[in-house]
Amino acid sequence: MSFKDLKKQSSLGSLTQKLVKEVEKMNNSGGSNNDDGYWKLECDKAQNGYAVIRFLPAPENEDMPFVKMYSHAFQAKGGWYIENSLTTMNQKDPVSEFNSELWNNGKDSGKEQARKQKRKLSYIANIYVVKDPENPQNDGKVFLYKFGKKIFDKLMSAMQPEFEDEEAINPFDFWEGANFKLKAKSVGGYRNYDSSEFGKVEPLLGGDDDALEALWKTENSLAELVAPDQFKEYEVLKKRLNQVLGLGAPSSRPAAQEDSGDEDIEEQLRSARPAFKKEVAAYSEPELPTTSIPEPASSDDDENSLSWFYQSLADE
Repeated sequence: MSFKDLKKQSSLGSLTQKLVKEVEKMNNSGGSNNDDGYWKLECDKAQNGYAVIRFLPAPENEDMPFVKMYSHAFQAKGGWYIENSLTTMNQKDPVSEFNSELWNNGKDSGKEQARKQKRKLSYIANIYVVKDPENPQNDGKVFLYKFGKKIFDKLMSAMQPEFEDEEAINPFDFWEGANFKLKAKSVGGYRNYDSSEFGKVEPLLGGDDDALEALWKTENSLAELVAPDQFKEYEVLKKRLNQVLGLGAPSSRPAAQEDSGDEDIEEQLRSARPAFKKEVAAYSEPELPTTSIPEPASSDDDENSLSWFYQSLADE
């Protein structure tokens, strides 16, 4: 798609309808190993934080302005298992299969273990940082941004408002979109984004087409983040899973996929920091899985916990 076509679709409003349809497809189906180039909201010790960002259109030659990913991150007696889940590509994943076996073994201990090993849902999009008070050097730059279901729901609500007096907007649009005021606070010991909101509809950079086109061409590829080379092969993942769990040859019988969920793992990772330092060098990529396992209510920490954890290690 050319920049001219992008602007034409904006005026016609066709991108919003297309995005809604694509999201429905994603939700009816199963679904970077490197945090370089990712922006993160910096919060104070009380977990309060504020920034203004703008979600950007799909990169050049790509159709969607975000990608959906699944990963696993859990610890057992054999170390940490931190891998991208093959369920992101609608393929079988060994953790998903094993979790289904655990869930269906009739034991409460099996269900509890399956919950701890369940997949984490994340989304990744390109953003333009309008205002980052804690890191003003980020202002006016394009980054990748990884976020969870709660923030994604706010994007969907903007495209599909609940009430008649609310006008639908495409939050990924240069001209008819709006800045997103990202507001974080601590609720029940977890980071909460419920107060985040979109501002008024206005063109980015004053609607200067030359500036917007230049900005558009600096966006990061999203398709590359979910390309096959970002995922290890099934047998490699199975071998690592067996090592972590201390298992012998696993059962080969198929199992259902696990339900998507957004369980917060930050506290678990924080407490395991010393033991994990030796593991992170060899197994540093975040992941994501799928199965038919009922999940407890998700926390409000939409930022990828692994991204935070890796950064905290680097800062020590």
